Amino acid sequence: MLSFFKRLSVETRPGKFGPNSRWSNADMDPVPPSLRTWNSWNYIAYWISDATNVATWQLASSMLAVGLSWQQALGAIAVGHIIIAVSIASFAQTELSVVSRVVLAMFWFGVQTYTGSEAMYQMLKAIWPSLARLPNQLPESANITTSGIMCYFLYWLIQFPFLLFSPQKIRHLFTFKAIVVPCAWIAILIWAMVKAPPRVSLDPIPSSVHGSTAKWLWFGAMNSAIGNYSTLSVNIPDFTRYAKRERSQYVQLLAIPVTFTLFGFVGIAVTSAGEILYGDVLWDPLRLIDRWDNRAAAFFAAFSFALATLGTNISANSLSAANDMTVLFPRYIDIRRGQIICAFIGGWALCPWEILASAPGFLTFMAGYTIFLGPFAAIMVVDYWIIHRGNVNVVAMYDPRGIYRYWNGINWRAAVALLVSVTPNLPGLIHNINANIPVGNASYLFNIAWLFGFFVAGGVYCILSTLFPATETFMDVPVLSDDFFNENVDEKSSNSDIKEQA
Repeated sequence: MLSFFKRLSVETRPGKFGPNSRWSNADMDPVPPSLRTWNSWNYIAYWISDATNVATWQLASSMLAVGLSWQQALGAIAVGHIIIAVSIASFAQTELSVVSRVVLAMFWFGVQTYTGSEAMYQMLKAIWPSLARLPNQLPESANITTSGIMCYFLYWLIQFPFLLFSPQKIRHLFTFKAIVVPCAWIAILIWAMVKAPPRVSLDPIPSSVHGSTAKWLWFGAMNSAIGNYSTLSVNIPDFTRYAKRERSQYVQLLAIPVTFTLFGFVGIAVTSAGEILYGDVLWDPLRLIDRWDNRAAAFFAAFSFALATLGTNISANSLSAANDMTVLFPRYIDIRRGQIICAFIGGWALCPWEILASAPGFLTFMAGYTIFLGPFAAIMVVDYWIIHRGNVNVVAMYDPRGIYRYWNGINWRAAVALLVSVTPNLPGLIHNINANIPVGNASYLFNIAWLFGFFVAGGVYCILSTLFPATETFMDVPVLSDDFFNENVDEKSSNSDIKEQA
């Protein structure tokens, strides 16, 4: 048995960080300068790629269904993503919430793969219309049809090879998606504007809610916009660690709100036009495509959504789960193995069609995960920028008994901040899952769950860290991994010179 696990161990490069393979492997180590290949344009392409996905479209268009005007919806999207942009560009990586992030990423990997399979169905139906008449051989209790499981398997199979690319090379997929998908979406927008001009589809639609109800609804919509990418606000260092220069990632401050607001408007405008044309609020773009008679247009539109889902699933779910699994089991899991594990567990073991069909309350809980992610992000921002002022020891972070061990590996200040910030939002989360459970005005607090959690957790953590400082972690200057790599390079050069002289 021991020999079996030894064969599973990941081979790591000499001179890795950490005392042994239990604490680090090659993918966990700080990225050496030679492998930092991402520049500002790569991050712009990355966010254009992530903004063009089905969830962004659905988020924007569903705001119309709850009673907001398109102007209010667009404002909520813009403000929400400005907040997320600031959060994403503000902090360094920590190991908070690793286990929960793995589970969350796996579930959403399956759900996104199922969304991609729906796009695959529209593509195949455009080629072979008879697919719509394919007899279903599965029982109703399966919660998926024969054509559905076939399309799911095909999409999963097509998606799988892309999981094997390194993070340095996968940036080219984001660049390709950032060119193809926006062009397709703009073409759909033009079609919608021609079929139902804005003076017909947008102008006559005012908000159907007013007063305090409208204000809380707007805050809820903004919180949903924040929640759309609140997961990446915690794990964006999975990608920023590959930046050629530190400043390369700051372009995200502008790229995130601009791209998400722009493509959110596309979803709003097309959905509004679809209501005029078909009489229904088709906030799911794949259901809109299903109404088209032009098979070529349906194929290319569905292809754009399939590609959009592929890029988002890799960036927001697969790579995130893989990096966190690498942290948990560095001896046995690297990024590639982590992505493969995520593909099988998230894609098949969790049966996403069952989740979507029979557990809407669970999906509501997943959407409400912002009550945890807001505090996580706040603690990371406050710890790095305010408490330590950027003066951290990267090498010491790999030492299990080093200065960052705190109390038995737990920073009690962060634990208290989490407890204080998450607890008040739990009643609202419960009510959001089951509306029959009355919680009074606590349901309103849930509408600003991320903001509440972020500022309360950040404030409490800052106060506790100031009153009860972990003085052993303070230093005057940062100790960065670049110094470590440079020292290794100099040492290797010196050794080579000695050998040559001998």
